Amino acid sequence: MNRRTLLRAGGGLLAGGAMTAAAAPAAGAAPAADPTDGWTETSFTYSWQKPWNLDLADRHSSSGGVDRMWVYATDEPFEEDSTTDPRTEMRWKNDYKTGDRMWDADVYLPSGTDGASFVQILRSVHPSGTPATDIMLNVYNTSGGTVRRYDGTVLKTNAYNTWFNVKIAHQASTGTGTIKVYFDDSLVLTVADRGPATRYFKNGVYNHGSGRVEARFRNITYWTR
Repeated sequence: MNRRTLLRAGGGLLAGGAMTAAAAPAAGAAPAADPTDGWTETSFTYSWQKPWNLDLADRHSSSGGVDRMWVYATDEPFEEDSTTDPRTEMRWKNDYKTGDRMWDADVYLPSGTDGASFVQILRSVHPSGTPATDIMLNVYNTSGGTVRRYDGTVLKTNAYNTWFNVKIAHQASTGTGTIKVYFDDSLVLTVADRGPATRYFKNGVYNHGSGRVEARFRNITYWTR
């Protein structure tokens, strides 16, 4: 079963973890602490996943510190015999099972990008019957660009054609861990992960929809503690 089928299933993907919405700060409250306080900037490596029959330059460009990634729904998957959806993604090679890890980047989503994941935590080794991802952030062509957790919880509207910062902090454990999502350093989501696994971050565009999708990234940073 490919991940488009799993995504559209909705209920099955979203089950299995308590979730809380971020509360609005009280008037006159002191500014919240920086989400990276106490964390250490850490080096990371990555490989590319892109349509198997194309050169990377056909679906990626880099200029002025900005990485642009795009893909078409009609493109081939990243491996010739794969049944997964087309993508152009950075596959982080800093795999982990436990510990505190944070993905951090400025993100730009051009208008019209619909049904695409732009960042996710993928569970490369996980118990049979458990989901393949801990979280995916997707963008949809509604309300000026709507960012959702999978195809459910709305985290942001009017997301098109503007830079905003995204941080995903994962406190992973041998049991069930916790994921926090920040937009422009404000907490927008706290959710449980899907239990023990070996996992890694990915960012780019993974096309679950139709047409052309694109995302841009700058100031990509990896944090640990």
